[in-house]
Amino acid sequence: MSLIHPTAIIGDEVTLGNNVSVGAYSVVEGKTTLGDDTVLHSHVAIAGETEIGSGCEIFPFASVGHQPQDKKYAGERSRLVIGDRCTIRENVTINPGTSGGGMETRIGNDVLLMAGAHVAHDCHLGDHVILVNHVALAGHVTVDEHAIVGGLSGVHQFVRIGAHSIVGAMSMVENDVIPFGSVLGNRAYLGGLNLVGLKRRNFDREEIHTLRAAYRMIFSNEGTLRERVEDAAEIFEGHELVDIVVSFVRKPSERSLCMPKNGVDNHD
Repeated sequence: MSLIHPTAIIGDEVTLGNNVSVGAYSVVEGKTTLGDDTVLHSHVAIAGETEIGSGCEIFPFASVGHQPQDKKYAGERSRLVIGDRCTIRENVTINPGTSGGGMETRIGNDVLLMAGAHVAHDCHLGDHVILVNHVALAGHVTVDEHAIVGGLSGVHQFVRIGAHSIVGAMSMVENDVIPFGSVLGNRAYLGGLNLVGLKRRNFDREEIHTLRAAYRMIFSNEGTLRERVEDAAEIFEGHELVDIVVSFVRKPSERSLCMPKNGVDNHD
């Protein structure tokens, strides 16, 4: 049985799962689906073709599924899909996709979007991603699983942020961030590996040691980046973490790769 506050407005096309709670003055419109045990606090606004999984919690003044902030958007019936157990805090805004980006914005499971974060059209967020307060993702950004983007950071359109990476607070990210990387700065540069995150998530000690060696090779000053990546792929073949980085770098991208500021950081 769902608990709907008498001041809430639920559209005729909305589908509610079991044990859904909708707080005071919330408005849920369009072809929205709310999964089992999802909670909307007061003053939440949801619209469009929006699918929200089970066990999610959305806090006051969040705007979810409303029209993208893209002048090319022409009213196409695009989608927003949000996974299970996601937490969407106050004043978060999430836009659906557009015809220029596959018609879908997608957010994985167990994602935390802190207060004031913005997820623009056609973004894809993996499982366990954290966007800290007032992070702004432009359109077509991909953030892979377990990545963390620090507060007040901005991410340029089409940027890829790799798995298990971390972006320091107040960074402007214009280029792709390798998996397991740590970037920071007004124009973000690669400061090393996210060693704290790797250790916290219990990655094997020897695998981390191998990844550090591969990192030094890939971001050394000898030869071209392409040559160094191919050398690392050959020398460290079969090492899972290195394979993930190599695959990421090889994949075609709209953006350049985020590089170290002055060669390889001595900490990594």
